[in-house]
Amino acid sequence: MRFASEDVGLADPLALNQAVSCYQACHFLGMPECNVILAQCVAYLAMAPKCVAVYRAIGAAQKAVKESEGQNEGVPLHLRNAPTKLMKEIGYGKDYIYTPDNPSAFQSYLPPSLKGRKFLDWPTSDESPLDH
Repeated sequence: MRFASEDVGLADPLALNQAVSCYQACHFLGMPECNVILAQCVAYLAMAPKCVAVYRAIGAAQKAVKESEGQNEGVPLHLRNAPTKLMKEIGYGKDYIYTPDNPSAFQSYLPPSLKGRKFLDWPTSDESPLDH
């Protein structure tokens, strides 16, 4: 399962499903009956295209968090829930955009110190791997 996410990653998003299904089938059947299932999963993952973009992204994000330790900026105000009048008055939820209703809208979810940082880089094309 780790290999499916770390080494195959977004190049084939179904790789993780294959690995989890393999684990579950092997757990259910046991050895030696699950040997073909294991072989199928190994072959699938070996032949799958590889992409370590997510692996690198999580490493970069964790490093950025560690480097900014002690600079807890909190959740950006526009992302905070505002269930009370006082919270609305101090800016909680102000300018929040519900992106499912406005897909062309852009809003930042990062704290100010990380503004403009890009962690996930998809280097092979402009097309998202999740469009398939």
